[in-house]
Amino acid sequence: MNYRILLVEDDPQIREIIRDYFSAQKEDEIELTCACDGEEGEERIAEAQYDLAILDVMLPGVDGFELCRRIRKTNMVPVIFLTARGREEDKLRGYLLGCDDYVVKPFSLAVLYAKVRALIKRDKGMVLSCVLHVGDIELDVARCTVKVKGKAIELPPKEYALLRCLMEKKGHVFSRDELLDRVWGYDFEGIDRVVDNHVKKLRRHLGTAGRQIKTVMKKGYKMEEGTDESKREVRRRKQADTM
Repeated sequence: MNYRILLVEDDPQIREIIRDYFSAQKEDEIELTCACDGEEGEERIAEAQYDLAILDVMLPGVDGFELCRRIRKTNMVPVIFLTARGREEDKLRGYLLGCDDYVVKPFSLAVLYAKVRALIKRDKGMVLSCVLHVGDIELDVARCTVKVKGKAIELPPKEYALLRCLMEKKGHVFSRDELLDRVWGYDFEGIDRVVDNHVKKLRRHLGTAGRQIKTVMKKGYKMEEGTDESKREVRRRKQADTM
């Protein structure tokens, strides 16, 4: 599918990073139009139809909050706020103004992209049925939710993106460099051991299911099914859901 997205962001590096990442994705063809401030963003919205708008809050002149308020007077395009302001009162203000989601900087490009696709498809009434199951772990791509043995758990963006990568290619051995590229999505100025630290955190969040993430010595990590007992439990839950 072809989608048009408006990105209103005053930081040229962030604009370039998002453009490059979205252009590299194969699920959909996305035409990204950029604006560097609120006034230009308002002009873009008036000139053309978009499937979604990503608005930075801290814009010069007309900020993201005010731009969203103006957009909502005439347009119900889905809006995602992209901002460093992650306080609860800021989020509540955004939702009251009519935004659909909130992504706090620093952010995972994989999560931002997943939220964009989910919001567009929800807005168009399209069914996006993509739920990944590996052993005791269930990941709903559309809702960006994770369950372990049927119980919902909360994951930080980086851990969620790591888990999704591993589950989408079950059994594939990902090198640390490959995971850095997929999850961080841009040139990371640090050491690849940051992957090890996030994998440890992810395993802790997953509890006993964390054992499904296997370390492959001198190569990286891969996701495997659980024990025979956990496989039987997954089948039992599926059967119960259909009754």
